[in-house]
Amino acid sequence: MRWVAPTEKDTANETLEKRLWAAADQLRANSGLTSAQYSAPVLGLIFLRFAETRFAQRRAQLEKTGASSRRGASRIDEPAAYNAEGVLYLTPNARFDHLLKLPEGANIGLAVNEAMADIEKHNAQLAGVLPRTYQIFNSTLLKELLKKVSEIPVTLGYDAFGRIYEYFLGEFARTEGQKGGEFYTPSPIVRLMVEILEPFHGRILDPACGSGGMFVQSARFVAEHKKNPASELSIFGVEKTDETGRLCRMNLAVHGLDGQINHGGQINSYYDDPHNAVGRFDFLLANPPFNVNAVDKDRLKDAVGPSRRYPFGLPRTDNANYLWIQLFYSALNDKGRAGFVMANSASDARNSEQELRKQLIQARAVDAVVAVGPNMFYTVTLPCTLWFLDRGKSKLPPRPASGERVGVRGSDTVLFIDARHIYRQIDRAHRDWTESQIGFIANIVRLYRGEDPDFTLGGNEAKAKLTAHFSTPSSRRKPGSSSFAYLDIPGLCKTATLAEIEAQGWSLNPGRYVGVAPGEEVSDEDFKEQLEILNEELENLNAKARELEQIIADNVAEILGG
Repeated sequence: MRWVAPTEKDTANETLEKRLWAAADQLRANSGLTSAQYSAPVLGLIFLRFAETRFAQRRAQLEKTGASSRRGASRIDEPAAYNAEGVLYLTPNARFDHLLKLPEGANIGLAVNEAMADIEKHNAQLAGVLPRTYQIFNSTLLKELLKKVSEIPVTLGYDAFGRIYEYFLGEFARTEGQKGGEFYTPSPIVRLMVEILEPFHGRILDPACGSGGMFVQSARFVAEHKKNPASELSIFGVEKTDETGRLCRMNLAVHGLDGQINHGGQINSYYDDPHNAVGRFDFLLANPPFNVNAVDKDRLKDAVGPSRRYPFGLPRTDNANYLWIQLFYSALNDKGRAGFVMANSASDARNSEQELRKQLIQARAVDAVVAVGPNMFYTVTLPCTLWFLDRGKSKLPPRPASGERVGVRGSDTVLFIDARHIYRQIDRAHRDWTESQIGFIANIVRLYRGEDPDFTLGGNEAKAKLTAHFSTPSSRRKPGSSSFAYLDIPGLCKTATLAEIEAQGWSLNPGRYVGVAPGEEVSDEDFKEQLEILNEELENLNAKARELEQIIADNVAEILGG
């Protein structure tokens, strides 16, 4: 299925974000600083602007309460009165307006460093998190940056501030290239993962959490469904890089969230399990590094086996993809769901990785696999795959061979979606998904699960698209049933049974199952994939032919020799 959405015009917030970024980037270009040197301090100033906005709102409430109190007691200078409401307490010298009003000749870098230290002193959850490298900026540059950040209206709420922070994170990731890809996953990818997982309530883990985008989008999902994410979600993360872990904790704070984020200090998710994750989590979201080599497998041996971190064994190949996949699977409780980004090569990997994939599929945990087209990430142009696990699926009955439930979910089915030709072209080198496209894809999964569609994201456009492909004629509808029903659509989606997957060599490559829609031209990308599949089948047949040839030769030699 091909759905290329037009580029949409900027909204007011996007215009503000882009204007702020353009100004900040221009200042950086004239400073001689690298993007890596510049990013954390600029994000710190955005954070400080947000913190002051929330502080001022809470202070006004406390002043009003104090004025109406008969006892005349005021709590406006008590840190606990702010922290109890999830608001950071700011001393006078740590407030954004104070820093903004400093004269040109002042040592502004030192003043901002001291402000950050003061915030950490009075807000223990941020200890060691905030940047303190502002003295690498000259005072004129820092003054200009403060002025630019002050253009963010104090009337903005959590979500709008969070979007600005996320936008800057994304732009820094884009400018930092490969390093940027290590800490940031584009929000449309994360949004789709969250829409499919539906993390309404529970414990959520990201063992490669980067700057925390998975947590932020999960919280946004909860808020859009009229619940308080701070009370519904318990957040746990692991991040190898200390600086990136601090970005994550700052990102959570900007969005009014808190979590247990372990970072730095040589922590590594392959070897370390700071949250005792096995079987403890309701949800897991991750975008791990692909195709990592040189993992010390000797250090993992004690974590191999049933009810351990690597329940299916270790791959013989020098590639960590199936280490990550097992970490994700083993962290889930018996109803837990996981969604993660994975290299395409993992879907068809052979030898020991094929055996590990077979065990995962036979455990009936793989729920859905979505093929994603190229240019969706800042650092790589290659396509990738989104995997979704559901430990609760194994308790479902298998799909019957015939009858009314054909085409719906069972313990022995996997949903494959080919979304490679669904996208919006941002510029020549980058693509993303619109909210309508995300809502449409997520609702295919909901229909497959037997759930009602949810148009909170995507609205009428997503509904119209779903109606065009999955509506049920009223004559075939049971009383009270939904007007939508899942069905296999060539070129878009297909439910495959374990028997069909076994026949494909335990492949989780959606292209092997979904096929091409009638009348639709085969793209270069599809042709290449089909050619790879045919070539693999030819190699297998040739290998079997060589085995047979050897057996025949041995038998003939034995007869002649006898």
